[in-house]
Amino acid sequence: MKRSFESLGLEPKLLRALDEQGYIQPTPIQSEAIPAALDGRDVVGSAQTGTGKTAAFLLPILQRLESGPRRILRALVLTPTRELAEQVLNSARAYGRHLDLKCVSVYGGMPMEPQVRALKEGVDIVIATPGRLLDHMSRGYVDTSKLEVLVLDEADRMLDMGFSRDVHRILDSLPTQRQTLLFSATITGEVDRLAHRALKDYEAVEIGRRAEAADGIEHFLVAVDKPRKRSLLAKLLEALPDNRTLVFTRTKHGAESVAHHLRREGNDAAVLHGGKTQSARNEALGRFKRGVTRVLVATDVAARGIDVDDIALVVNYDVPRDPEVYVHRVGRTARAGAQGIAMTLMSPDEWLMMRDVEKLLGRRFSREIVPGFEPAVTPMQPAELTQRPRPQGPSLRPRRGAAPRR
Repeated sequence: MKRSFESLGLEPKLLRALDEQGYIQPTPIQSEAIPAALDGRDVVGSAQTGTGKTAAFLLPILQRLESGPRRILRALVLTPTRELAEQVLNSARAYGRHLDLKCVSVYGGMPMEPQVRALKEGVDIVIATPGRLLDHMSRGYVDTSKLEVLVLDEADRMLDMGFSRDVHRILDSLPTQRQTLLFSATITGEVDRLAHRALKDYEAVEIGRRAEAADGIEHFLVAVDKPRKRSLLAKLLEALPDNRTLVFTRTKHGAESVAHHLRREGNDAAVLHGGKTQSARNEALGRFKRGVTRVLVATDVAARGIDVDDIALVVNYDVPRDPEVYVHRVGRTARAGAQGIAMTLMSPDEWLMMRDVEKLLGRRFSREIVPGFEPAVTPMQPAELTQRPRPQGPSLRPRRGAAPRR
């Protein structure tokens, strides 16, 4: 039997905001994590991308902060990217629209002074990337002495991006008596070690299998020589004129090149990558969200920071080197139970990387081989998928006997 948000113990002001946002029932990760967080427990939450982890930690925080002093930093959310910080900020403002709480985002690529002014005026919740937060802390603009709740959001991505040292420096500066919530799409060994250092006697909430793409995604693979990828992509978009499409490349140069070619073919394509200024990134993402631009070409820096409704198609223009990145990329479609398509354009030198993706997900994708394609290595046979066990990540090892909830 499905639960309601009211049954989770949320207060009327939050329920009203959720109703206004069109939220009807909590997702599995929300159903399991929210009650534990409301009870004051530390929580490690693991679930597929697009399953509502943001609300799973924001709603308990907002309810906790509704009572108590105002304009004192009581909750801190660490995120790996600027886009994700803005996404969390927008969600916090939407869910807390009937509460007298002030939320600000703090990240690099933007001037320090407006952030300093906002921090000096007093805030209740700060959403920050680790590097910029340390900049403000070193200058005395962030006082964490009254902090009650810390969130480590997308912890696996944060560590993958090299923020481990910064995160540990931040942890060393925070009050030890606090509630800590860690959410991650995957639980790697490094994430597991971080959880055991940062959390105490935590509740482990694991929904679904690790590195599992959403059920509503149809996966397709097209084997095509690298020089023909751009023209094939243009033809694909021409055949699907009404679909909002997200295209992923491995490099900034690749993203610019693909977008340039698509524009030449008559597509209004925007570009999003780490080499753009923050204002340019905001503009590109905003145009894509509003539907002004139908195609967004992005690098993996944006794979977890794009929260856009109705992305019907995700195209992996390049196969990711890390198979788990594939899960995060395609998680931009089929969100919240919707349907979507993930199409991968695989060149001959990408056979091995694609094989790793299929092994990780334990499935062989529907595929089409464009005439003239010659693989650089022997293609994987279906038997390889069925004979090998599904890879298992490190377990969530709760302290003092707390068992994972499924």
